[in-house]
Amino acid sequence: MAIEHFDVLIMGAGLSGIDAAHHLQKLCPHKTYVILEQRARIGGTWDLFRYPGIRSDSDMLTMGYSFRPWTSPKMISPGDDIRDYIAATARDEGIDRHIRFGHRIQRAAWSSEQAQWTVEALRQSPDGSEEPCTLTCNFLFSCAGYYRYSEGYMPEFPGIGRFQGRVVHPQAWPENLDYAGKRVVIVGSGATAVTLLPAMAKTAGHVTMLQRSPTYIVSLPAQDKIANWLRGFLPAMWAYKLGRWKNVALMIYIYQLAQRFPNFVKTGIVKKVQRELGPGHDVATHFTPSYNPWEQRLCVVPDGDMFQAIKSGRASVVTGQIETFTEKGIRLQSGQELEADIVVTATGLVLQAFGGAELSVDGRSVDLSQTLAYKGVMLSGVPNLASVFGYINASWTLKADLICTYVCRLLNRMDRKGARQVTPQSRGETAVAPFVEKFTPGYMQRALALWPKQGSTAPWRVYQNYIRDAISLKWSPVDNQSLEFSNPPEARSKAAPSQLATAAK
Repeated sequence: MAIEHFDVLIMGAGLSGIDAAHHLQKLCPHKTYVILEQRARIGGTWDLFRYPGIRSDSDMLTMGYSFRPWTSPKMISPGDDIRDYIAATARDEGIDRHIRFGHRIQRAAWSSEQAQWTVEALRQSPDGSEEPCTLTCNFLFSCAGYYRYSEGYMPEFPGIGRFQGRVVHPQAWPENLDYAGKRVVIVGSGATAVTLLPAMAKTAGHVTMLQRSPTYIVSLPAQDKIANWLRGFLPAMWAYKLGRWKNVALMIYIYQLAQRFPNFVKTGIVKKVQRELGPGHDVATHFTPSYNPWEQRLCVVPDGDMFQAIKSGRASVVTGQIETFTEKGIRLQSGQELEADIVVTATGLVLQAFGGAELSVDGRSVDLSQTLAYKGVMLSGVPNLASVFGYINASWTLKADLICTYVCRLLNRMDRKGARQVTPQSRGETAVAPFVEKFTPGYMQRALALWPKQGSTAPWRVYQNYIRDAISLKWSPVDNQSLEFSNPPEARSKAAPSQLATAAK
């Protein structure tokens, strides 16, 4: 059987994968493409996570696609609504016809002689078994996210085997888990924990969020009044774009303010929490982090739902170190014991690049830690490969949209040059920083040593700034001295005079 070949192979049918397909259809309509998705449905993160209260941690004006207005009045939106939005986009644009579900990519090997990738995957059969499957492509575009889907991060808790209750990780939430009237302890203090607490507190007997240290938590309105007002008299796309740019500008302003005046921003956030909870709550202990704002991602709670659950007495926050699990719950180093029927380990993600696929170039394995990130999109020394990694200080999709536009610009530039291969070359540039700087959550720190690095100057810097990235990825010329366009020897020797003349321009 002949191996199928495509111009572009997209890894993943989540938010970024559907974004990539849209841009390809619009900007590179002559290109053939396929999307390989390891799961059985569209949605990525928004199909995988099923825990109570799952919602966006960014406003949907910036987390939505630039080309498709988000029309729901809720800006901090439930996960099911986000998945429906992604699926509707794929259906309406015919993207869903290009998706191969149940395909888990194992490895991808680049051949300079053939100027193509050979992608090996395991395809799931209807009976649940897996069989090998091979495809080839000219360009590989990873939209597989940044963490391992199969399993979240689980620390080795002392004595956890003694616990007589149930232990659940949010990434593998059991269907129909009954927690009504139960005592629940959530271990963690990140976005997942602050989402779970108010959702579970509605029916649980009591919910305790157990944290080693506090996180910055900000209450925002669930609805954007300005965006909803604009929709009342403007066309949907105009209202969406205006609201989107308003929120982009606000996010940039707040982030830059936090970088320049961290103590001012910290004081403001903590004072707001105190106003939300009232004078009887120990905000200094439970809601005042030791680090500066945006050294870890801020947690957003819509309409202060977490604070409302705490004030009602249905939920509480405890700050302390775990000494051991017991038969009835958790004992802290302080001696305090938290009894529980259910313990939820909201302990984070395991970072994973390229969906865990092994990469090689001309028979040599690619060690990501030895590569430099080119514009935050490509890798030094690796041809015809791009990936999406969004912002840590803003919505993921803002960066994804820019990267997808850039990849299409790059593909069209290759065609105009008559080049089949494009490779970022560092040319003496050395690593000076990790892929993500000034960002210290545990899931990031555990894996950054294995990820690509940054150089000292552009285009080897990874910016966390939408305006700078828009200039770099959308408006700047594609060609520069760090990007090498080439052809295999056979292709060069057989190139027609017209092709050579075009490539020389």
